[in-house]
Formats: sequence, C-alpha cells, structure tokens
Amino acid sequence: MSDQNITVGSAHVDLGEAFRDSARTQIRAVAAKYLGDLTMAGVHVAREGISYRCSVTMQMGALNTMVAEATGKEVPVAFRAALSKVEKQLRRTKRALREDKLQLPDRMATA
Repeated sequence: MSDQNITVGSAHVDLGEAFRDSARTQIRAVAAKYLGDLTMAGVHVAREGISYRCSVTMQMGALNTMVAEATGKEVPVAFRAALSKVEKQLRRTKRALREDKLQLPDRMATA
C-alpha cells in the first residue's frame, strides 16, 4: 500500500506536510485494521465560513467506495470525525462479510 494511492488535497486551504503525513498514516492504520486491501483513498478539505469541511473517501479491494464528510473548527478535528465515519462503515462491512461466511448449509433439516 503506497502513498500514491492516498491523495490529500484542498482547493483553498494550506494543509501543510505534517497534516498530509498524519492523514496518510491514519488512513493506512484504518485500512490495516479493516480488511487491509486499500485500493485508493482521498481526503479533501474545504473552508466553509469559520469552519472546515473534510471529505474522506476509501475503497478497499473490490468493495464499494466508503465516503464520509464532517465539519470542524480545525482541519484535524474535521478529518478525524470523517475518518471515524468511514471506519464505522468499514467495521459494519467487515462484520457483514464475516457473518455471511458463518452461514453453513443446514444438514440436519433432511434427517
């Protein structure tokens, strides 16, 4: 999983290299925790009045793309909120996939 698959950008907000590195690290950690096969991820920050809106997009393997947005008074706060929403989507997807595998054919029904 390379950093080329993770884009961090903004139209009119100077994010700084420290935030970009931190965002990539946190996305890699979430990807490793849930399903592990990160295809692509993106973070976009926009200014909205006195607050910031952060959009986080992640695609894991062949699964649907997970997207979440959050606002906050600071960029890292908005990012963490959006990432936690994506993490919740990934957790629910992983649980659903795991529960699908647990369903075995009912062999006792014919006896």
